[in-house]
Amino acid sequence: IRTRFPPEPNGYLHLGHAKSILLNFGLAAQYGGRCHLRFDDTNPEKESIEYVNSIKDMVRWLGFDWIDEHGEEHLYYASDYFEQLYQFAEKLIEAGHAYIDSQDADTIRAQRGQLHEAGQNSPYRDRPASESLDLFRRMRAGEFPEGAHVLRAKIDMAASFIVMRDPVIYRIRYVHHHRTGDAWCIYPMYDFTHCISDALENITHSLCTLEFENNRPLYNWVLERLVEVGVFAQPLPEQTEFARLNLTYAITSKRKLLQLVENHHVDGWDDPRMMTLVGVRRRGFTPESLRLFAERIGVSKADSWIEMGVLEQAVRDDLDAKAPRAVAVLKPLKLIIDNYPEGQFEDCHAPNHPLKPELGQRTMPFGRELWIEAEDFQEIPEKGFRRLFPGNKARLKYGYIVECTGCDKDENGKVIAVHCTYLPDTKSGTPGADSVKVKGNLHWVSAAHAYPAEVRLYDRLFSVPAPGARREGDAPEVERNFLDDLNQSSKTIITAMLEPSLKDALPEQRFQFERHGYFAADRVDSKPGAPVFNRTVTLKDSWGKAG
Repeated sequence: IRTRFPPEPNGYLHLGHAKSILLNFGLAAQYGGRCHLRFDDTNPEKESIEYVNSIKDMVRWLGFDWIDEHGEEHLYYASDYFEQLYQFAEKLIEAGHAYIDSQDADTIRAQRGQLHEAGQNSPYRDRPASESLDLFRRMRAGEFPEGAHVLRAKIDMAASFIVMRDPVIYRIRYVHHHRTGDAWCIYPMYDFTHCISDALENITHSLCTLEFENNRPLYNWVLERLVEVGVFAQPLPEQTEFARLNLTYAITSKRKLLQLVENHHVDGWDDPRMMTLVGVRRRGFTPESLRLFAERIGVSKADSWIEMGVLEQAVRDDLDAKAPRAVAVLKPLKLIIDNYPEGQFEDCHAPNHPLKPELGQRTMPFGRELWIEAEDFQEIPEKGFRRLFPGNKARLKYGYIVECTGCDKDENGKVIAVHCTYLPDTKSGTPGADSVKVKGNLHWVSAAHAYPAEVRLYDRLFSVPAPGARREGDAPEVERNFLDDLNQSSKTIITAMLEPSLKDALPEQRFQFERHGYFAADRVDSKPGAPVFNRTVTLKDSWGKAG
């Protein structure tokens, strides 16, 4: 079999594209076939080499390539076929299957009719083929302004599918193309180009999302007419549709994604809250987690909504097995061990992964002053609280058992330090470790050795499952804007205290910060010896059943 992934280079890929990449490249690999990467670059006004390069990067990041095992490259551009497309259009004109319409776009649109109302024939529909051919050649030569003429397929203005009502297949555009420069001033439409590109590349299975289902009759019509005039032969490519990815708490519309970027609601296309592939990569998602997600949701022809929690759980399940553990204190509060010698330090040892002893251990320095989470101390404990409060004992994970003796406060009554004493014979890993039983367990880092780092706590970009959609109880006249549903708490920047080994983290290196979730060193803003961390996903689903 031969499949293709055919993006338009007019934006950054999103999770819906990942589903298509995994399907097309995956099926080809499964059946020993080929998958082509083809850029449908027929709309130069919105396309750029920036998008081309980004798309290539993302296909490779997901683990695929367009160079086969024999070294043959299967990278294509619709613009490579501009001359052939033009010649094929001439053949359709000569065969009476296309004509030049000299009406403006608004008139053509109005004549197309409605779903249950037939369209009206253009007054130019029966223009002689010789006249249409002459006009088409003069369009190519640049003799006419934009909008003066278009080339339309001659099908059926009463067709039940509106797309079959003499669709426009060529228009005049004086726009510089990122590959062909100014060589062309007429450009083919997507529906004309796409099926022909598939046939030229001997594609067997043209897989696309359900919104192209109504376009399938046009796909087949163009190819069948070109068979009649001797351009192609049977068998022709077969178009098959599958449901697009609809993900709760997210949007994948290019227009809306662009609006978020241009209006500065996010920090660019690679903002880790965006469901673009560059965004989720920066957040810390792995290619394997996206593959796992795609396997779990499967492929069907039924449109449905996938819960964001399914995606997040796939990320957790993937990272749980591979991410080394580390300690980070996100809301630091000083813990002073009054009976530990000042200026003295010792090593504690923590496993890099609790289920993978072969990954070894890391050393965590321990001293008189530590950082703990502010939530791990309560001066007056609530019922069931098991961590530090005056008179209670708790274990410092990988270290000693300590007993809280009190706290220091500032002039406003805020707790600024907690005091305790430690039990010297209770160090983890020693025979006395279990001599005292406690229920509370705290994580910590040495105040003298901690690495203060910028940590970005990311959450879902939207606060409701269907951004911009009407909700139960809305008055008939109410129209909602998806921007009104932005989650104002989707990004929080803090300075956290991290165990010292994290200072050497490399960009895109991922960790489980114990108790908190999975984090990745930012691939853009991290510097050698000064990584910035992004929260990829929490340890548990904090959105509950709603997410």
